[in-house]
Parts: sequence; structure tokens; C-alpha cells
Amino acid sequence: MSTAMNFSTKSFKPRAPDKGSFPLDHFGECKAFMEKFMKCLNENNFDNSLCRQQSKEYLECRMEHQLMTKEPLEKLGFKDLMDPPSNPTENNTKS
Repeated sequence: MSTAMNFSTKSFKPRAPDKGSFPLDHFGECKAFMEKFMKCLNENNFDNSLCRQQSKEYLECRMEHQLMTKEPLEKLGFKDLMDPPSNPTENNTKS
């Protein structure tokens, strides 16, 4: 009779969230960045292409506070907003 109550012997195995799923910002560590992004969206009729800088800053904050996996911003579609690497030889030749 005790085996009748045993529905399954499989145990629960947790797995990482799917890409795009990430923890909520319970402590509001990136709230200011999120509000700035949402304000930009509202002011631009929710055209996210006009708020890419704010989006980039928000994602950087989330990665910095370990609220999402760190990934290169180029991989997240912000290659055009990246600062070009400085060339030390150019700085020396301008003297």
C-alpha cells in the first residue's frame, strides 16, 4: 500500500533560465536606469531605436549587478554604440 502513494521516483532537477530570462531587480539597483529608459520610450512614442543608449546603460547596470549574464555588448546589438579603442601611437604622433 505504501507504494501506491509513490507517483514518481524522478526528482526535480533545476536548470538555468532560458536566454532572455533573468532575475527581477528586487533591490532596485538599476531602477534609475530603467526609469530613464522608460521615460525615453514614452517621449519617443515607444520607438526603441531612439532609446538605444539608455537601453545599453540599463543592460550594463544589470550585468554589473549580476542580474543577468555578462555578455559583450557587441553580441547584444550595441556594436555601433561602443567607444572605439584608443590607439596609443596616434596620441604620441600629435605632439
